Amino acid sequence: MLKRMFVSPDPGRLRLRSGVRAVLGIGSAVVVCGLAGHSLVAAITGGLAALLALFTVLDTTVRAQAITTALLPAAGFPVLALAAGLHDHPLARDTAFLAVMGLGVYARRWGPRGHSLGVFAFMAFFTTQFLHTLPGQLPELYSAVALSLLASSTVRFGLWCYERRLPAAPVPAPVTGKGLARATTRQAIQATTGGALALVAGLLLSEERWYWAVGATWWVFVNTASRGETLVRGFRRILGTLIGIPIGLAVVVPLHGAAVPSAVLVAIGVFGIFYTAAVSYTWMVFSVTVMAGALYGLLGVLDPALLVLRLTETAAGALGAMLAVLLVLPVTTHVTTDAWIQRALRCVHTCTAEAAARLSGTPTADPAPRIAELEALLGRVRLSLAPLVHPLSPLRARKARARQVLALLDTCARDVRGLAFVAADPEASHDARLAAACWRVEAAVEALTAPDLPHRASSPSVPEHRAAAEPALAHLHGLERALAELATPLRSDPRAPLISV
Repeated sequence: MLKRMFVSPDPGRLRLRSGVRAVLGIGSAVVVCGLAGHSLVAAITGGLAALLALFTVLDTTVRAQAITTALLPAAGFPVLALAAGLHDHPLARDTAFLAVMGLGVYARRWGPRGHSLGVFAFMAFFTTQFLHTLPGQLPELYSAVALSLLASSTVRFGLWCYERRLPAAPVPAPVTGKGLARATTRQAIQATTGGALALVAGLLLSEERWYWAVGATWWVFVNTASRGETLVRGFRRILGTLIGIPIGLAVVVPLHGAAVPSAVLVAIGVFGIFYTAAVSYTWMVFSVTVMAGALYGLLGVLDPALLVLRLTETAAGALGAMLAVLLVLPVTTHVTTDAWIQRALRCVHTCTAEAAARLSGTPTADPAPRIAELEALLGRVRLSLAPLVHPLSPLRARKARARQVLALLDTCARDVRGLAFVAADPEASHDARLAAACWRVEAAVEALTAPDLPHRASSPSVPEHRAAAEPALAHLHGLERALAELATPLRSDPRAPLISV
């Protein structure tokens, strides 16, 4: 876990850039709120709005990101008003909170923009509970949120928009279905059920801080698609909070709410959130815990008992999410993983076909965009396989097979990238041996992805080749070998699936 945080590669230093820019954007938002004369509560609300805008708005283009950011108040302001108006009506407040939660998850069917608006709406309701917002405070909060979004957007889209020099990152569309089989519909029901369980447990633990449990349930459901993923994410959320508690006791409490050191600690927490999010959910939650402790210190309500309560509320929320995915419309990890692996293999097929076309002399063929899509799909495969390769997984044999699949898919990706590089060379075109090898790779992928093949099908055959000096042939032969070896774990007997949670 420590290695993933400190040693994980950061191509283009994107995680470092994101973390530093987040500190600058959120810091600018808070400073603007202060200069406007807003209260500490309003400044915190604005800073949280800026954090959400920078963290959750992940559309594939800069223009789409700017549009989504501009739409955030449309999702957040009505919810702020609703939550503030229901402050003294617990039953209506709780019902509305669960409704916002379910609708926020359901909105993910509209892609990254729906996800961002859903998160912002949910967190608007959550923030009013965190800060005990009353209707009379709404004008100031609206102003603070608007100013903060403007300030953070100026940093993101104006002063330091490094994404303009990067190709658009592909976002794999979720595995879809109809009715209750549709991922967003199923997850909306699961999240609402889990939120209801967390709300009841949270109220039993504390009538004042119950919302932490509901918030934990919400974030456990983000970026998960199966019960295995949700269980692992719930465990990691509890672990990150557990690690963050002692740090809060050791660092935040002695500050006694002092403004400058507390603000520095908040900035460190913000950087940690953005720097670790892509590589370690545990360390991201740790950063959130430290930042939340510093904010409570600024508000003058922090004490050791509060941090312990936050841990128990987080555990209650994670447990609510786990029970929901286990008992309400469950989807096994095997089903989800198989779908993502199939899509990754089909992408390998497409990449190879584009490279073959380029090698045969088609000037418009370009495998590069498909390479980026393949990387995104492999990221989803790794996320889906995380429950099985987790260190605490007791399924040793299946863990070994899952690691074998990951290693072979990584080999495929490496050879496809190498093939695309060679195909870009005009001198490599019109080589009959390369075209024939590409066709064999395509046939091997088709054999692996055909839905009607029986289990325990034989591995695709790999013809014997003499050592190939040509780089393109070496990559193609590597692809053939990896695809042939994938047949064994992917075509096992259904009674012993690759994944079973």
